[in-house]
Amino acid sequence: MNAKTVRIGLIGAGRMGSFHAENLACRVPGAVLAAVADPLPGAAQKLAERLGVAKAYSDLHALLQDPDIDAVAIAAPARTHAEWVMAAARAGKHVFCEKPMAVTLEEADSAIAAAEQAGVVLQVGFNRRFDSGFAAAIAAVKAGENGVTQLSRSVTRDPRLHDPAPIPQWTIFLETLIHDFDTLLHFNHGARPVEVYALADALVRPDFKDKGLLDTSVVTIRFDNGAMAIAEASFQAVYGYDVRGEVFGSKGMLQAGHINANHCVRYGAGGIAIETSRLDSDLLREAYVAEMSEFVSAVRTGETPRATGEDARNALEIALACIDSVKQNQPIKLGAH
Repeated sequence: MNAKTVRIGLIGAGRMGSFHAENLACRVPGAVLAAVADPLPGAAQKLAERLGVAKAYSDLHALLQDPDIDAVAIAAPARTHAEWVMAAARAGKHVFCEKPMAVTLEEADSAIAAAEQAGVVLQVGFNRRFDSGFAAAIAAVKAGENGVTQLSRSVTRDPRLHDPAPIPQWTIFLETLIHDFDTLLHFNHGARPVEVYALADALVRPDFKDKGLLDTSVVTIRFDNGAMAIAEASFQAVYGYDVRGEVFGSKGMLQAGHINANHCVRYGAGGIAIETSRLDSDLLREAYVAEMSEFVSAVRTGETPRATGEDARNALEIALACIDSVKQNQPIKLGAH
């Protein structure tokens, strides 16, 4: 591998994969988007042509066998992530994987073990940790500046629920609130979650409830140091994409996140107004670039990235407890899976 560049192959050319591809091709120093792979006929070729990438594969395993590829970025459907993490590690490729890294603890353990055995970097796409506000809050917690964490809260509200039909069951926990669980774990650094209670329903699209849709949820988490946390999600906030966090400690309070598309606030006869973001890739654009830049740096230096496979497993443990809690309509003690 050239000491100055990391040649990355993208697995998955959908919405998020395409966004990662644009970042790798245009915005991440030291990275070269060397190939794109997607099993959907024509998808990889179309994205590759748009970004001037030389190689496009419909066979994902062919990309993994390409000797010119140093690392892969996995943006395939969530339920296949662990499979591709393990396959990439066995092929000797460093791995960036979108969240969730796995959907069972057994898969998570296997993915982590595969990366360790192969000696490759494994980073997971918890982009919120690379947002400047969230990163500063987490750093302050770890440094003890906020004292002992007592209460914390993390919110994810998507701007619009499009067609609910293709949304897999339990997506709200495994793919949406997984970000909030990771955030809350770092807002209470060093503590372990011991109990989870989840409420969830189809409030945005109640007509899809009988098909398994859950589009609204509140989760409470109790930690072994007595601290309490709340994670909240909705698939539709009509005012825009809303990602915020708060941690209250013995020395004060930290807040992070916002909904503003820019720093302009309009004051007029009709009141006060701001423009809001309607896509995660707009609201957290800088964080997405920063997380991929850290991945490239980790590949080049061998340093451990800040969002690891173990972090993915820890957040997944809470997500799975939420599923059990909804099924049983009761709090779940962690470690009971």
